[in-house]
Amino acid sequence: MAAATDDKTRPEFAIEFAAFSSGLTPERLGSNVIEAVQTNLFDTLACAVAGISAKGVDSLMEIAADWGGKPEAAIWCTGHRAPAPLAAWVNGMMSHARDFDDTHDIAVLHAGVSVVPAVLAAAEAAPDATGADVLAGVAAGLELISRLGVSTTVGIIETGFMYTSLFGHFAATVAAARVWRLSADDTVNALGIAYSQAAGTHQVTRDAALTKRIQPGFAAKTAQISVAMARKGIRGAQRTFEGEDGLFRSYFHDRYDPARLREGLGDHFDLVDLSYKPYPCCRFNHTAIDAALAIRAQMEPGSRVLGVKAMVNRQAYEAVATPIEIRKHPKTIVQAQFSIPYTVAVALQKGAVGLIDFTEEGLRNPQVLALAALVDVTVDSEIERDWSRNISPTVLVVETDRGRFEHRVDFPRGNSANPLSVSAFDSKLRGCMEVSGVVWPEELPDKLRGAIRGLSDAGNGRDVVRCLTPYKR
Repeated sequence: MAAATDDKTRPEFAIEFAAFSSGLTPERLGSNVIEAVQTNLFDTLACAVAGISAKGVDSLMEIAADWGGKPEAAIWCTGHRAPAPLAAWVNGMMSHARDFDDTHDIAVLHAGVSVVPAVLAAAEAAPDATGADVLAGVAAGLELISRLGVSTTVGIIETGFMYTSLFGHFAATVAAARVWRLSADDTVNALGIAYSQAAGTHQVTRDAALTKRIQPGFAAKTAQISVAMARKGIRGAQRTFEGEDGLFRSYFHDRYDPARLREGLGDHFDLVDLSYKPYPCCRFNHTAIDAALAIRAQMEPGSRVLGVKAMVNRQAYEAVATPIEIRKHPKTIVQAQFSIPYTVAVALQKGAVGLIDFTEEGLRNPQVLALAALVDVTVDSEIERDWSRNISPTVLVVETDRGRFEHRVDFPRGNSANPLSVSAFDSKLRGCMEVSGVVWPEELPDKLRGAIRGLSDAGNGRDVVRCLTPYKR
């Protein structure tokens, strides 16, 4: 177990990162980093397009509308406007609602769903924000959440925190602070103010709570509040991460690697290792789905499945295989999104896993449910030893009436070692458009990509937001 050391000469990480992020510009980012930031913007907004029709989003929009206030930022996919904190809150939920958004397969978290809503709400509220500020803000936020995740040496199951939302409070805040061009000192204050609000529990996943999809929105909302307070001169905690009662001691008992946290800051960007999902469900399912699809391609037509066994690490087992009876017989969309038995059954039965499979209609497919009942999941000691802190590989064994098949997948599709193509991202957005309940222009993928690629030279980031204004809802 790596742990922090008591180094009195080392500056607090909040101070180091604030100095880095407050001076960050697109010119300081390599072409590969710019491309990674643009990819994250595109993918996060694509996920929001699907999320507008997801359960609970309308309810959150109704709350925002009932509260009213200054119409300074768009609620995406609707044409409605709200105060920046409320717009960021709803947009964060919208982006995460289908569980189709990015992951960092080492840090085990989602990055864009707190950062991008925070940045774009801030860009609309800040009168002088440019497209370059948007790019720099997204880069700063994605980098902070990635570094916090990869340097934390204890997993989400042991801590009980969901790192997407917990770290998202700080990432979204530093991102919005950069859009507002806060000084390094004010950014430190904003991070400290965010610390007073930071939360994010894994219990929402265990209980299949709808708040699972709202937690990144809380982080995006916190960012707007924290930056507004810092701009008014309110002082927040200064040693947010490494103080005596900072995040790492209070939340993780100092189980983090301070050297890894700082490694190559400004030269190396962990955000380039973000992965993008081809399937709209928990990332812990994805290696199992990939293995199931590979096995299905080998099976003879008409083969009857007799039994399935998936072997994974403990994080995956706890997240998407327990309680096993619920995972085999999901009653809600969230339960299905967090189920290896269900998603493997969909892959074996249908040869694809898509948005339709995580709807009320999809959950009633009797052939899929019968197959899910045959899927068992165990913790593999070798995988646990070598991959305990990462998205788990899967060894999948399928017994059929015509033979036994086994396949192992270490890196799921969409990982930086196995990336999606541009056409795959376009197809993903088109699939999201189909389930949105919104009438979109056919050329939306090209329009959105063009607006994102033009950010460096744009006077503001509003063209990107305008792309998500629907024709009709």
